[in-house]
Amino acid sequence: MAKVGIVMGSDSDMPVMAKAAEILDKLGIDYEMTIISAHREPDIFFQWAKGAEEKGFKVIIAGAGKAAHLPGMCAAIFPLPVIGIPMKTSDLGGVDSLYSIVQMPSGIPVATVAINGGANAGILAAKILAASDQKLLERLKAYSESLKEDVVKKAEKLDSLGYKEYLAQM
Repeated sequence: MAKVGIVMGSDSDMPVMAKAAEILDKLGIDYEMTIISAHREPDIFFQWAKGAEEKGFKVIIAGAGKAAHLPGMCAAIFPLPVIGIPMKTSDLGGVDSLYSIVQMPSGIPVATVAINGGANAGILAAKILAASDQKLLERLKAYSESLKEDVVKKAEKLDSLGYKEYLAQM
C-alpha cells in the first residue's frame, strides 16, 4: 500500500516531482503519483484528496506553480501532513508559487520546501514516516552518511588535484 501520495497540477512539474519519487524509491517507500488540476478539474481533485487517507497515504507531496492552490487544498482536506513544492515559474521565478503555498491560514499548515525542491520533499516525507518506522529511520541515517561520504570524497579530490584541475574534470 502506498504511504505517500505525490500529486502535481501539470505534467510540466514532472521533472521536479520525479526527484521526490527518486528519493522515495531509494529509501524503499511506496508511493502513488498522479496529475490533477485543482482549478481545471476540482471534482476529480476533491475525490482524490478525500480518498487519500482511505488509500493509506500518511503524507502527501503536492507540487504546483503560479497560484499554487493544490498543496493548500490538499491540506484543507487531508488530515495528515502535506508537503508543498513551489514550482519555478516563467513570470515570477517561483516566488509566486512559494508565497501561495507557504502563506496558509492558521490551522491548515503546509510544510513547504524550496522552489523546485523535489528531493527535499521526498526526504521530508521519509523523515515524517520514520518517526514511527525504525527500519526506515536506519535507511535514512545510512542515506545521510552517504551524503557526508560524497562531500569528503570531493574534498579529498580537490585537495589532491587543486581547483583548476578539479574544475576541468567537472
